[in-house]
Amino acid sequence: MKHPDEIGIPGGFKDAPLAQELSENSRRLSNVNSAVVSQPTKTRIFAVSNQKGGVGKTTTAVNIAVALANKGMKVLVVDLDPQGNASTALGIDHANRESSIYDVLLKGKTIADTAQISPESPNLKCVPANIYLANAELELYPLKPWEHRLQSAITAYLESPENALDYVFIDCPPSLGVLTINAFSAATEVLIPIQCEYYALEGLSQLRETIAKIREFQNPELGAATIVLTMYDSRTKLNAAVVEDVRAHFPDQTLNTLIPRQIGVAEAPGYGQTVINYDRSSTGSIAYMEAAIELAQRGGN
Repeated sequence: MKHPDEIGIPGGFKDAPLAQELSENSRRLSNVNSAVVSQPTKTRIFAVSNQKGGVGKTTTAVNIAVALANKGMKVLVVDLDPQGNASTALGIDHANRESSIYDVLLKGKTIADTAQISPESPNLKCVPANIYLANAELELYPLKPWEHRLQSAITAYLESPENALDYVFIDCPPSLGVLTINAFSAATEVLIPIQCEYYALEGLSQLRETIAKIREFQNPELGAATIVLTMYDSRTKLNAAVVEDVRAHFPDQTLNTLIPRQIGVAEAPGYGQTVINYDRSSTGSIAYMEAAIELAQRGGN
């Protein structure tokens, strides 16, 4: 994207809001493009979770995954949400989901059997979800130890040198059920998207308690949670107040990057894409790339 000076915007319009936004986006995109992301010393496995729906959980998971893959990282997305929206956003057509994470958890298939290269990036694979995953909550529970089935599958996959990964993102259902607990048991970190709205912190305390219990009883390797603030609208005082509130409660866990409420972010999944590939120069795309770089720089090295 060119600077207003380069595209011939008359001097009187260079200070207009649109021109300022174009110039700022150009600067940010240039910084993102030049940023270098180092490989973590070991695979970072994120459970992406929030029991509250509609907070941008799946959108955050897939866009950060693609952003890191575009920086040369080897990334796997595990779609553990029966809605299968992560699979759709990553370009995995419904007709190509005969083998899914359901088969890994309950039918003895491996991640190598089911993972597909996403059209979004050659460095990114996705284990898709299909309609059968909706039954997994009931079918898994009698299979002891049901809470470690995903962990075992990921561990087995990573044992082969050809399957080396830098990042795994597990897109959880919007609940604290059997599938989410499987994700927490397999993860080394938790990524929590929070919408910039009045009830932003609602349910977060319960989620933190669940994480603490899983760390104590099932997965001592489960590390810190990272919070990303989504659907931010700079025009409203409420959104600014929510950002201030969340950062006051969780100063070390909250990313500096704010994900804006932007039409391209909402439109992209309808085209089977992430916003990063749908509209790379948009504010939403740039924000997700910035969030991915910040996440990479915050740990794992």
